[in-house]
Amino acid sequence: MSKRLFRSTVTVGGMTGISRILGLVRDIVIARAFGAGMGADAFFVAFKIPNFLRRLFAEGAFSQAFVPVLSEYKTRRDHAEVRRLVDNVVGVLGGVLFLVTLLGVLAAPLLVMIFAPGFLQDQAKFDLASAMIRVTFPYILFISLTALAGGILNAYGRFAVPAFTPALLNLCLIAAVLWLAPRLAEPVTALAWGVLLAGGVQLAFQLPYLRSLGLLPRPRLGLRHEGVRRVARLMVPGIVGSSVAQINLLLDTLIASFLVTGSVSWLYFSDRLVEFPLGVFGIALATVILPALSRRHAEDAPEAFFATLDWALRLVMVIAVPAAVALMALAGPMLVTLFHYGAFDLEDVAMARLSLMAYALGLLGFILVKVLAPGFYARQDTRTPVRVAIAALVANMVLNVVFVVPMVYWDVPGPHAGLALATSLAAFLNAGLLLQRLRRDAGFRPAPGWGGLLGRIATASLVMGLLLWGLGGDLERWAAWSWAGRAAALAGLVAAGGAVYFLVLRLSGVEVRALLKQ
Repeated sequence: MSKRLFRSTVTVGGMTGISRILGLVRDIVIARAFGAGMGADAFFVAFKIPNFLRRLFAEGAFSQAFVPVLSEYKTRRDHAEVRRLVDNVVGVLGGVLFLVTLLGVLAAPLLVMIFAPGFLQDQAKFDLASAMIRVTFPYILFISLTALAGGILNAYGRFAVPAFTPALLNLCLIAAVLWLAPRLAEPVTALAWGVLLAGGVQLAFQLPYLRSLGLLPRPRLGLRHEGVRRVARLMVPGIVGSSVAQINLLLDTLIASFLVTGSVSWLYFSDRLVEFPLGVFGIALATVILPALSRRHAEDAPEAFFATLDWALRLVMVIAVPAAVALMALAGPMLVTLFHYGAFDLEDVAMARLSLMAYALGLLGFILVKVLAPGFYARQDTRTPVRVAIAALVANMVLNVVFVVPMVYWDVPGPHAGLALATSLAAFLNAGLLLQRLRRDAGFRPAPGWGGLLGRIATASLVMGLLLWGLGGDLERWAAWSWAGRAAALAGLVAAGGAVYFLVLRLSGVEVRALLKQ
């Protein structure tokens, strides 16, 4: 079973990796064209609001409520009943999202006031963000239906297509910057139109694969359908539980809107680099184990359920800990290599480096939340993650004040990094509470050998981190090199760091291949 899960994780991670690489290319193009100025700040707010709702309705509460119910139908009922479930869920979700989209377009200025009130100090920035929200907001309708289609494909083991689909967003945004932006009076608004186009393209891309399964939806407004009601009951409390990280990021944006111009963009670019390993590994693993855990629960096989979860947590430690250390050690070189071109100057690099290091500190926490939460959703328990998420959200808000206010008062450089640090610490609190509840309420007991494994991972990661930090060098030296020189040096450091990490692990007695596939 673990071998199949590992192969599926590699497949999803590979497809997601393609998308994330294109995402980095997209961000390089955006940084070069618009830097970290007013237009970029306005777009990132205009995109973050519907993107937040996407994760709320799509990858968040909806998917975590829908996939377990769909897996149960698939396991215990015939294809006709599965099809009726899909038809009714699509009809209800589509209707709700249409109303949400309409309200969002009409209330665009109000949304800017709520999520970025600092923009009221700059009328031009406020108006630009409002105008772009009107264009980007319908994205929530298209992409949520895309995520629903992806949930169906994942439940049937078709992981590659949903994992690749986000690459289409990145291609549309790159095309918008390179082709559309020069043709518009306000070039940055091309990004908003690229987002809207991408929503329709991604949905259309997945429809043929649903047809091949015999599950191309015929929407029905089945509010009384038993499956729809179960999904709704699971989804409502899950909205808070599954979106705590996104709420935290929106709180960061809200506070950052009061800080110096560029703060929103610095947080965005640093968050994007953390999202790379989070997406390639964390979200990929969570995507794969949710249907597997749901099947184990439906089959009433608790030992297999907990064995799958334990395997996933070991995999998280082996990959996420060194990834976090490497991100912190190479924050400056990565930002210089990827973004220090055109309007994105060395001061922007220095500021983004601070927030990237703070976000990287929480990478392990972010991934643990992604992997632990399915342990509850697969058992159709959405209430426990809600309680945990509320505690983490409150902690994040308190830490934002504790870190940022003194930095602003004493004029300490980089108060935006305090926002990133608060988010990271809140993620660890979230993960710790989820693990504690799994042990207490569900009876989860980690398999033997965890203590030795963690010690060896920590030692190997420390050796790798010291090597990378020592070889990283001065940022001005990196900035003086050509793009090819920076890329070659960064690739060499990444390869050297990975080789050292796995070598130290092997010498300490950890057989990584056997561990990953056990």
